[in-house]
Amino acid sequence: MPREPELILVADHRGGELEARARFLGSRAFEVERSGSLRETVRRIGARRPALILFEPMTRSGEEELAALDLARGEVPLLLQCDRTDREAPQRAGQALRGGAWDLFFRDAPDEELELRVRRLFEQAALLRERDALRHAASHDDRTDLLRPKAFQERLEEHFSAAHRHQLELALVLIDLDKFGAINKRHDHTVGDAIIARVGEVIRRNLRTEDVAGRLGGDEFAVLLPYTGKLNAASVVSRLRAAIAKLSGRVEGAREEVPVSASIGFETFDGGDLDSLETLRRHAEVALRLAKARGGNQAIYFRKPPAEEAGVVAEAR
Repeated sequence: MPREPELILVADHRGGELEARARFLGSRAFEVERSGSLRETVRRIGARRPALILFEPMTRSGEEELAALDLARGEVPLLLQCDRTDREAPQRAGQALRGGAWDLFFRDAPDEELELRVRRLFEQAALLRERDALRHAASHDDRTDLLRPKAFQERLEEHFSAAHRHQLELALVLIDLDKFGAINKRHDHTVGDAIIARVGEVIRRNLRTEDVAGRLGGDEFAVLLPYTGKLNAASVVSRLRAAIAKLSGRVEGAREEVPVSASIGFETFDGGDLDSLETLRRHAEVALRLAKARGGNQAIYFRKPPAEEAGVVAEAR
């Protein structure tokens, strides 16, 4: 089955400068779409992601256009056409373009050079995707696609340091599935694997882009909520607990319905009320142990534990 031609979006914001280039690319077995303004270019990128963007800005510098286009394109490679006399073009492009492969070529360059640069950008973009995939695999858990313990710890340290430096709030949430060992004993290991994968999906689905989640090992998970105080953290924790409990029921490979629930402990930091990251984590662990000791399927905030357990929390301070 023949491969579909790569789609090139010719973003000719200057009007007519790239018309001949577009015709040439169309003759070289590429599919070509054209746009004449930044607004239209962004819309077309969202509607149908191109394999490459050939770009001519409306103004000579095009700095604002480049920055806006960079946000919209994501990892789509970009080829910028500029005037040979514009010696600052490479520097401007390097400052404005943060992600993905990019290159530039001169307006008086032959079409053959344009095709060569297009194909080289395709190769560069493929290498970047492969590199990113390897990095992702190294830092993310295979079963849940959450961060591995080391990667999560690194992000936790970064966020705690930033929160302390700028007096920002954050919350640390620790999650442990209830009686997971019994599930593994009762059923085939594939049942436990399926539950772990589903819990990972639930966690990812219930978090914001800026939140950080990791699988610490076995049936233990952690969530970091930046810029989040105790009330909003409690809301997120409640939603996670309920969503995990809803996973109870039939699981492929199980002989009967499988009960699924989690114990959750969490602690917050306002940028200055705890002396260290170790204290934040220890508090969350204490709250998690209290939740498990009280039967599971519940969440406990370290600062406000059940009355009968307050002595244990006070001892951990």
